[in-house]
Amino acid sequence: MSVKQLPETLINQIAAGEVIERPASAAKELIENAIDAGATRIEIATAGGGKSLIRITDNGSGMDAADLDLAVRRHCTSKISDTLDDIRTLGFRGEALPSIGSVAKLTITSRRAGDAAGSQVAVVGGKNSGVKPAPANPGTVVEVRDIFFATPARLKFLKTERAEAGAITEIVKRMAIAFPNIRFVLSGSDRSTLEFPATGDDHLARMAQVLGAEFRNNAIEIDAVREDVALSGFAGVPTFHRGNSAHQYAFVNGRPVQDKLILSAIRGAYAESVPSGRYPVAVLSITLDPALVDVNVHPAKADVRFRDPGLVRGLIVGAIREALVREGDRAATTGASGMMRAFRPGFSSVQPAPRTSWAAAASPYRPLHPQPANDFSEQVQSGFDVLTMPAARTDAFIAEPVATPAAAEGAPRHRLGAARAQLHENYIVAQTEDGLVIVDQHAAHERLVFEAMRKALDSKRLASQVLLIPEIIDLPEEDCDRLVGHGQELDRLGLVIERFGPGAVAVRETPAMLGEVDAASLVRDLADEIAEWNTAGGLRGKLEYVAATMACHGSVRSGRRLKPEEMNALLREMEATPGSGTCNHGRPTYIELKLSDIERLFGRS
Repeated sequence: MSVKQLPETLINQIAAGEVIERPASAAKELIENAIDAGATRIEIATAGGGKSLIRITDNGSGMDAADLDLAVRRHCTSKISDTLDDIRTLGFRGEALPSIGSVAKLTITSRRAGDAAGSQVAVVGGKNSGVKPAPANPGTVVEVRDIFFATPARLKFLKTERAEAGAITEIVKRMAIAFPNIRFVLSGSDRSTLEFPATGDDHLARMAQVLGAEFRNNAIEIDAVREDVALSGFAGVPTFHRGNSAHQYAFVNGRPVQDKLILSAIRGAYAESVPSGRYPVAVLSITLDPALVDVNVHPAKADVRFRDPGLVRGLIVGAIREALVREGDRAATTGASGMMRAFRPGFSSVQPAPRTSWAAAASPYRPLHPQPANDFSEQVQSGFDVLTMPAARTDAFIAEPVATPAAAEGAPRHRLGAARAQLHENYIVAQTEDGLVIVDQHAAHERLVFEAMRKALDSKRLASQVLLIPEIIDLPEEDCDRLVGHGQELDRLGLVIERFGPGAVAVRETPAMLGEVDAASLVRDLADEIAEWNTAGGLRGKLEYVAATMACHGSVRSGRRLKPEEMNALLREMEATPGSGTCNHGRPTYIELKLSDIERLFGRS
């Protein structure tokens, strides 16, 4: 069979299969074109979930007749010249318009601000009608009708009109967050009108428009730089979370992306702060030299590839954790809202789900000699010589003397206030300057013990157990090189390995804290992690898992009556401990109710 050149229409339809997966893909490409044209107002209208109609109207720079003629031709663009190392626009491939025109009915009407009249071009199923004069306002109107009419098989893969309309809404939200200085309006017969007025440089105001007003009250600002990479944005406090990852937005040089490295880093940063099955809310923007990131990985441009992925991941995890340490232990405002609803007459509460913990999950890592909970200090001493905080003793909390409730005068000066009562031998009620706080004593002390253990992880080399016979593990040579390169980091965590020939490593010591461990499986997992992320954080994660389980069993139990000085000491420890707003399982350790909320309950305001 001889080789032949494919027809231009078929080439465009093949490209459309990569670039235009659904109506939302077409909307994304057209919105990006409008933004690149300098528009400050973009209106999107849809019908039939985008299947029947997508119309994008902008007030950008517009195009003249010559530009329109080239715009619908394959690989014609004004955004790059002859290199992909310095891409500073959203679009650059020159494929979107011809791809859309090959599978739909495409009409583009445009006029430059200084031109006397506008121009129009239509492409129907790949057939170009040519450019002709047309009346138009300054800017561009792109209309796409009957998408995939030229490729009926593609229509079978589309979802319902409601689902496709929702996908377009999500695209508009991401663009709106990325460009707060642009006014976006989304309307149509298949939806209620959604409008995002421009907020200028106030990015948090735009985020509140998209994510809700509660995000503004529960967001922590992120601002960090490492080498040539800058990270900015906002992340929610750990107690402010959602049921899926749809509320996590990431941008690279202003481009909305859905990159697995970034999402993985967000998940890692909140590892022991958010409950299992829940997802933090975050909006992160990464800025770096365009030469350090490849945005040409996929035709849809949703994925990117960083030259140094380990640097980017480390920056995200470190910046979020630093922000959480700084102010992430404050209670989410949603907790107070829930309390307000619970106090209203006629409120019917839903039975909570069974409490779960990290210990409930199956794990191959278990202590070699398990100890009962009342021997917690001895159990921890085997791995941490510096930890001296017993679990069930009244002197577990060390704090400066504070006045007892009976002697206290005026409003308490501490952030978590002064203890006033203990309810059901588990909940501490404290009075603050402007309200009250209810603390779960078990969850709070569990976090305090875990943070003390984690601090010990950072302060000294962990105890290790020497293997009687070193375990030899066969690995590809490149994996051996990576492991040996991280040997010092692994040694500090109690894992001692050394090279054993060209394609193997010898494990001589393993962390005592892990007890009986499958060394071969552990080392292979670490090799895979280093290959992907250039970090050996997985071992530390396993150690923290065990520490969290031990902290759960070694903390003050529910049902134990505390003395006033013990309750106040616990509150002071919480104020001084980073991340004390959530327990090791991600549940809140305390809920705050403002005095103004209490007064509203009694109709006093």
